[in-house]
Amino acid sequence: ESAIAAFTCATVVLFQTSEFTQDELMVSLTGEAIVGLSVAGLLAGFINTIAGGGSLLTLPALMLAGLPADIANGTNRVGVLCQSASAMLTFRGGGQLQGLPLVAISLPTLVGATLGALAAAFTPNHVLEPVLLASMVVMAVVLMARKTILLPPNESNAVHPSDRKFAFIGLFAAGFYGGFVQAGLGFFLLAVFGGMLRLDLVRANAVKAVTVFCLTILALGVFVSNGLVDWLPGLIIGVAGIVGATVGARFAVKTPPTLLRGVVLVAVCSATIVLLLR
Repeated sequence: ESAIAAFTCATVVLFQTSEFTQDELMVSLTGEAIVGLSVAGLLAGFINTIAGGGSLLTLPALMLAGLPADIANGTNRVGVLCQSASAMLTFRGGGQLQGLPLVAISLPTLVGATLGALAAAFTPNHVLEPVLLASMVVMAVVLMARKTILLPPNESNAVHPSDRKFAFIGLFAAGFYGGFVQAGLGFFLLAVFGGMLRLDLVRANAVKAVTVFCLTILALGVFVSNGLVDWLPGLIIGVAGIVGATVGARFAVKTPPTLLRGVVLVAVCSATIVLLLR
């Protein structure tokens, strides 16, 4: 865990080259806000690693701490970077990433993420939530209607992206959405990895961790360059997220596929309900 924390912090420091200083962005955090951010980061790290939607906890927590929606959207990427790094290294240690075409999967997603982050940086705040809500409703319906998206018949059916006609389009679209909003990205990636590439849920979550880590580096760079990251609350969420993600990755490896699919469905439906009630 100390190696993971050191690696992630070193990555984050590389982004602190913006013309905006921390003092210009930093909100005054109360004790309650720090506790709230820590709890949200811990839960989000666990949820994001086994399913998705953790940003539906951290984004409201950041805004309750006093950050505007656009800065909260950028700051949230710090936590996501930490969570995905922790999950990625945990899955790698368990052998879930061996023999998978990570480069072919990551490249179209990274291109999409860069364009999505650029779009988000210049999009009015009131546009972000309707996009998120519509996407989550569609995803909830699709996941409930098509069982095989999250639970392929068997592991031997896994295919290379080049063997599926629309796989690269799906990966690009998921990357664009992740760069644009981030919240709920895990659900989209699991649908692409399971529905198109036929990866079982454990390996799909492992590849998701790698993909999210890579695309978040690019997206975070865009947000930093536009002065949309407040590092202190981001790092609070990130450190807590490392713990949650490590526990989540270990849980995913040991959990039966059918039960894990149920957890994912509950997560996406819950996230959709929360958005509908807001």
